[in-house]
Amino acid sequence: MQDREIPLCVDLDGTLIRSDLLIESALGLLRHNPLYLFRFAGWLLHGKARLKREIARRVQIDVTLLPYEQRLIDWLRAGEQGQRRRVLCTASDRSLADAVAEHVGGFESVLASDGVRNLAGMHKGDTLRAEFGEGGFDYAGNAAPDLHVWKYARRAIVVNANPGFARAAQRRFTVDRVFERQGNHWRAWIKALRVHQWLKNLLVFLPLLAAHLVLSPAEIARSGIAFLSFCLCASGVYVLNDLLDLEADRAHPRKRLRPFASGTLPLGGGLLAVPLLAGAAIVLAFGLSPRFALILLGYLALTTGYTFFLKRVPMLDTVVLAGLYTVRIIAGTVAIKVPLSFWLLAFSMFLFFSLAMVKRYTELQTLLQTGANQSARGYHVDDLALIQSLGAASGYLSVLVLALYINSSASEMLYHRPQVLWLLCPALLYWISRTWLLAHRGAMHDDPVVFAVSDWVSQVLLALCAIVIIGAV
Repeated sequence: MQDREIPLCVDLDGTLIRSDLLIESALGLLRHNPLYLFRFAGWLLHGKARLKREIARRVQIDVTLLPYEQRLIDWLRAGEQGQRRRVLCTASDRSLADAVAEHVGGFESVLASDGVRNLAGMHKGDTLRAEFGEGGFDYAGNAAPDLHVWKYARRAIVVNANPGFARAAQRRFTVDRVFERQGNHWRAWIKALRVHQWLKNLLVFLPLLAAHLVLSPAEIARSGIAFLSFCLCASGVYVLNDLLDLEADRAHPRKRLRPFASGTLPLGGGLLAVPLLAGAAIVLAFGLSPRFALILLGYLALTTGYTFFLKRVPMLDTVVLAGLYTVRIIAGTVAIKVPLSFWLLAFSMFLFFSLAMVKRYTELQTLLQTGANQSARGYHVDDLALIQSLGAASGYLSVLVLALYINSSASEMLYHRPQVLWLLCPALLYWISRTWLLAHRGAMHDDPVVFAVSDWVSQVLLALCAIVIIGAV
């Protein structure tokens, strides 16, 4: 029998797409209502196929945005493969599989889970053997459940499998072609954990600097543990946020390249990473002190609430973002057991509210360029002028708070020459004004904090401010 007469059966999750439709649809449902998690357990009692059917009935996935394995699609359409009968065979629910097959095109039939039978592993192998006979089909897959299918297939096509699994498949079966996994796995994880965003957690060291305890090894160590706790906790929340925002990220010109949105990292790995990161952060926090642990738990609750609900409430979302920065400063204060500074808290709240507004302003500018009118955060492009005025005003209020602090008795207790600190005011005034000018011109990074760290003008200003503070001590 010639190759063109042999049906070519293709798996969906992890093979035709670099994702998993069950996890995607479940996350989409949880994004709208986290309480569905309890219903998942009830549906699962009736079998995995029932779970998939119930979730698929309640979720709409934009199949045009899914991360397709284009190399495989091009191969399926080229040469003799383009003349063969192609069958999409998947454990995903039939309704989702049909939508994908229609979008990709070229599939003559679809075999999928139907709410009663979960077409995975041995069930899939038995179905294909009954349909085409043993050795009467070729099969493209990517993971361990596909071993039960390949043993009945004539040839195997291995797609996006880890190298060890691909080699094992080649030893056991007749492998026609291997589409090797692309990208650097570890680099993708570093990107997913947003290691560059750990710079924000340096705020926990600010109370150490403000209290002039930078020469105390014990306090430096405590601040270091606090920093690591917030880094792990924040990374866990970043991963959760990316998992819940898959569709929105894929529609964004830059965020579509994020590891989970692009399919570079498996969604299952992300679901495992979230509790591991959060758990490690909490263990470290309790090792430091119960009070610090409570603050970290409050930060975790607030960020989780932001991920699920608060980020879609206009204005409240920016207040929460500013509050999350301020919580880091409070945590740093508790970590080294020094009194909270009213001045420091007021300054940080106004400054970071301004930066949160810069972030929203930049997002709306990007939205305006695409021709859309409303963001997923609830803002309209008509709000640009209002956001700009509120953000700039808040930034200038932080300069006012700094000026009032310099003129207070609190600064005289810590600095021998507090009048030197006045040089900080024009520097901060210039930086805030320049930040908003760049945002207005569309030259601002998505994250103003990342911009501040990478911008050479900001780096020079920070160095000058450090010199001023040293001179005032």
